[in-house]
Amino acid sequence: MLELDHDAFEALVTDVLDELPDEMVEGLDNVVFLVEDEHPEEDLLGIYEGVAITERGQYGFGELPDRIMVYRLPHLDSTDSLEELRAEVRTTIVHEIAHFYGIDDEQLHELGWA
Repeated sequence: MLELDHDAFEALVTDVLDELPDEMVEGLDNVVFLVEDEHPEEDLLGIYEGVAITERGQYGFGELPDRIMVYRLPHLDSTDSLEELRAEVRTTIVHEIAHFYGIDDEQLHELGWA
């Protein structure tokens, strides 16, 4: 298991986000990315909390941001190297961004995002 403290893992998540293609992230409006140690109830690598843009009615000013959570401990438990960790974090982030766009897993593969 890798050892990476919260700040170092958060920096890795930020680096991965910065490396994603523009067409993937340019539409992320009112979305925050957060790092937590683990989900309180489930064994998850990440989760999107919000309403996909394909399912929104009126969306204007004042809404709380959608959230994409990336969980540190499950990522560290599931990888053996920094390269593997970076790849797994990227996969998780892309997967959760896809949920924001209303994209299912099959479409993710068609787009080459997974």
